Amino acid sequence: MLISKTSQYAIQAMIYLATREPEIKVTAHDIAEQLDLPTTYLSKIMQTLSRHTLVRSTRGPTGGFSLGRTAASINLMQILIITEGINFTKECLLGLKECDEATKCPVHDQWQPVKLKITRLLKHQTLHALSNDVKSGKYRINEIPYLAKEILM
Repeated sequence: MLISKTSQYAIQAMIYLATREPEIKVTAHDIAEQLDLPTTYLSKIMQTLSRHTLVRSTRGPTGGFSLGRTAASINLMQILIITEGINFTKECLLGLKECDEATKCPVHDQWQPVKLKITRLLKHQTLHALSNDVKSGKYRINEIPYLAKEILM
């Protein structure tokens, strides 16, 4: 249940949007620039998130992306289900097609409790909480030590 670059970029972009005022729209180019992500790749990710209503896409000269719902109502699990697929938490750590209680892989019994804890964590972590931590300076979402306050406000 390790996550892809697509998921990492999606989470970074969603946290970034959550640090913004809800009515402010941000282009994929601007998000990519702020987070030092590949623009074309991020644009495709944002369109996928838009199709699933996690972000709202507005066309035109004042267009861009904003959250599709409140930051408090979006958790990391919802993002990962879109980017990794509905069954990503059920996949075998070793990638075996059949791995369940009846046909266990060598790490199945050790991995199950870890997977449950991770799943609970992902469901509990909302964009609201994560964006507040970023805005306060407690954490960062890119290689730049912190985003400028004027960008976040």
